[in-house]
Amino acid sequence: MSRNLNLSFEFFPPKTPEGVEKLAATRAQLYPLRPEFCSVTYGAGGSTQTGTFQAIQAILAEGVDAAPHFSCVGASRESIGSLLSQFRSAGVRRVVALRGDLPSGFGGGSGLGEFRYASDLVAFVRAQTGNYFHIEVGAYPEMHPQARSPQADLQAYVAKVQAGANSAITQMFFNADAYFRFVDEARALGAAIPVIPGIMPITNASGIIRFADACGADIPRWIRLRLQGYGDDAPSIKAFGLDVITQLCDQLRSAGVPGLHFYTMNQSAATLEICRRLALDSPGS
Repeated sequence: MSRNLNLSFEFFPPKTPEGVEKLAATRAQLYPLRPEFCSVTYGAGGSTQTGTFQAIQAILAEGVDAAPHFSCVGASRESIGSLLSQFRSAGVRRVVALRGDLPSGFGGGSGLGEFRYASDLVAFVRAQTGNYFHIEVGAYPEMHPQARSPQADLQAYVAKVQAGANSAITQMFFNADAYFRFVDEARALGAAIPVIPGIMPITNASGIIRFADACGADIPRWIRLRLQGYGDDAPSIKAFGLDVITQLCDQLRSAGVPGLHFYTMNQSAATLEICRRLALDSPGS
């Protein structure tokens, strides 16, 4: 019987030879879960472009589909066109197209380059390469932190779909209802592409709270208080985090989501355990 639920994993490009070795070991531990693809992030303004590409090449060489993140802030049509040619030459067939964060020091409107929105980037990729690439875009069930309003954010998402996106990956969230409402509202506006939930395992209380606050993801009060209540008790935080995220994934799976995209932070243990609890690690699952 088929699992009927695609898994995918996100990594960030390592900065040291030791990090490269560690990430290779992490990938080897996760590959038995048969991911549909692995994505690799991209720093502000393309600051990790070389590392991203090297990680993508390694994943492809291991026989797994790889999707580089790439952003358009500060980019020119020429530079994006060159990057797309580089991806094609390497055998990349899937990309994650993002507007991207402004590098530090950029003013509000300066330095945006020739693309103002991710929808402009998606449209450019389609115009240049047709249907060659499967284009993933970002989705924000609880609103992008820089959006003017939930309605404006939803319209920006719809624009990316209309420009040619194939599927979307959400920002991390802990409230399944926010995801379901976002998908329903997007579909009502004609944006019916698959929306894959982005899943962030909880392994560190201060880290997850800091990251959630920075990206505009809401941590329900009961979860935040429980995490804070554990103090420095790392084993209890990890055990609680596994319970919370496994329950979230089970709720999403029961509702028929198209997949789960794990933000691994270049670690394998938590993702492996969540998938084991969900029986997604067995050959017949």
